[in-house]
This record gives sequence, C-alpha cells and structure tokens, in this order.
Amino acid sequence: MSLPPKHEIKEKSRAELHSRARSFKYAFEGWWYVIRTQHNAWIHAIFSAAVFALGFWLGIPRQDWAILILAMMVVWMAEFMNTALEAVVDMVMPDPHPLAKVAKDAAAAAVLVGALGAALVGLLVLGPPLWERLAG
Repeated sequence: MSLPPKHEIKEKSRAELHSRARSFKYAFEGWWYVIRTQHNAWIHAIFSAAVFALGFWLGIPRQDWAILILAMMVVWMAEFMNTALEAVVDMVMPDPHPLAKVAKDAAAAAVLVGALGAALVGLLVLGPPLWERLAG
C-alpha cells in the first residue's frame, strides 16, 4: 500500500481546515442570532458581564473562576438549546399544539433551572469575598 502524494495530503488538510473554519462561522452565526432575537439572552449577557467585572474586582482565585465559568456556560448552553428547540418546533408545528407547548415550556424551564443554579453558585462563590470587601 502506497501513501498518497504530498500535494494530495496538503489539499486534504486545507479542505479540512476550511471545513473547521466554516463550522466556527456557523456557530458564531447561531450565537449572534440568539443575541439578536432572544430578550433573555441580553439578560444573560448583562449578568455574565457583571459576574466577570465583580470577579476581577474581588480578585477571586482561579478555581472560583472555573466554577463561575461553568455555571455561566450552563445557562448559555441552555439558552442556545432552547432557541434551537423553539425554532424546530415552530418549523414542524406552525399551528398551536399541546405537545409543542410542552416542548417549548420544558426547554424554557431548563434555562430557568440553569439560571437559578448559576445565581446560587454566584452567591456562594462571590458572596463571601464581596461581603468581606464591603464590611472590612
């Protein structure tokens, strides 16, 4: 068995790189769509920015950053999935249907659970150093 010529390997590598770049482009287009069209995404963005600003101001340790970033990531992922599910439900079920409502409501509940959990994580991680900074 012989190896393909070097120019074929380079062309395959280049095609793979373009494919990966397109994947990122589509992902950012989806992110931008959510930011543009979902009012709750603006709320998530404001709270995310506030958490980052507060974390920098408090000088929290790296482990706390990891926890906060994971909590924010859960909320953002839930919002993205909720938006995707709503779009699919609207596409396949343009007329109101009880099961379409269940799907949309359950997806919205996932975002709510993620946001509430992230808020609790934020209070646990940022609360003590904030209290110490303000009281001391």
